[in-house]
Amino acid sequence: MAQLHSDSTQNTFNISNSSITNLVGSGSIQYNEPSAKNDTLSETERHKKVILFLASQPISTARLRLDEEVREIEEGLRRSRYRNRFELKQQWAVRPRDLQRAMLDCKPHIVHFSGHGVGRTMDDSRLSEATRKLVPVDQVKAFEEGLILEDQTGQAKLVSTEALAALFELFADSVECVVLNACYSERQAKVIAQHIPYVIGMNQEIEDRAAIEFAIGFYDALGAGESVEFAYKLGCSAIQMANSSENLTPVIIQRVN
Repeated sequence: MAQLHSDSTQNTFNISNSSITNLVGSGSIQYNEPSAKNDTLSETERHKKVILFLASQPISTARLRLDEEVREIEEGLRRSRYRNRFELKQQWAVRPRDLQRAMLDCKPHIVHFSGHGVGRTMDDSRLSEATRKLVPVDQVKAFEEGLILEDQTGQAKLVSTEALAALFELFADSVECVVLNACYSERQAKVIAQHIPYVIGMNQEIEDRAAIEFAIGFYDALGAGESVEFAYKLGCSAIQMANSSENLTPVIIQRVN
């Protein structure tokens, strides 16, 4: 019977004087453990910024070009100077539980929501017409403001501003920026910004094309190594460069420490 003696210092196993046959000679077999260099991720890989793209477009809502938006973001990051610094992950047809699970599984640094938001009109005296068309009456009475996700059947499910803020509070140590690329999301942005360093929302309705242009400019800037503040400004500039007057619709809110 072979007697294996382990030398923990050198990772060497002695098989001398054993009954093992068909070996040429006898002596030691040395096992080399993988070096620390090969066993660990590179600095760039370990410090990648994870962008979580969340898309929600319930059956009953107006169609948005969410596929075009994520394609433009992906293309912009892929061609950017610092493309190796970012990893884009996607979650579609998002339900409330999907949002929670994606936050847990992906550990994102940047959360980007594209879809529909609902809120009051500028004078705050009544709900916007868009809200009344998008959200079931019972949900409007309950929440009146929030983001529209999906339920089990693909219908609109309104998630309140307070619920969103409570969720992001749990991930305040890791999330650096939230982009709410949806109509009437300024209110949500302000509340979420109590916990997250930078939150971007829309202070009124925003056309699909303008929302996409903002996303292109924003992520092009991040991919070039610019700050969130600069990326926000370039996103607004991209809207203006596309001959749209909605460049003042996106707003950025910074957390006050």
